[in-house]
Amino acid sequence: MNPQFDSCLPRRRFGAVLFVVALAAAGASRAAGADDAVSLETARAELQAGRAILIDVREPQEHAGGVAPGARLLPVRQLGARLAEIPTDAAKPVLLICHTQNRSSAALRALRERGGYSHVRYVQGGMSEWMRRGWPLVKPTR
Repeated sequence: MNPQFDSCLPRRRFGAVLFVVALAAAGASRAAGADDAVSLETARAELQAGRAILIDVREPQEHAGGVAPGARLLPVRQLGARLAEIPTDAAKPVLLICHTQNRSSAALRALRERGGYSHVRYVQGGMSEWMRRGWPLVKPTR
């Protein structure tokens, strides 16, 4: 690590930058497997039944158009700085959703490489498919 570079960035920002770099590396390292994904129908049913946590990793300008009821908002660019907000209890599955599943699957790979996130999956189809189906959306609360 270059001390000059490190001192140019606030510690939180530097961590976020490293996480984004890790996302890119994870995306290049391996494709997501079938066990890494859940269907949109399963994600919605598990969220509504309170058996899973849905984390929307889209950016704030995308959240402004509406989010799934009950979803937690955690933009992918902030994941590195906000890892503590992702539950690590394997008894409560965590589902990541983005617009099309590209960012959520990359975020999943990066989390898996960190270790301790075997209970996390990404949602196939993403919010674009959620909206196409006309499923309910709410205004973001955060």
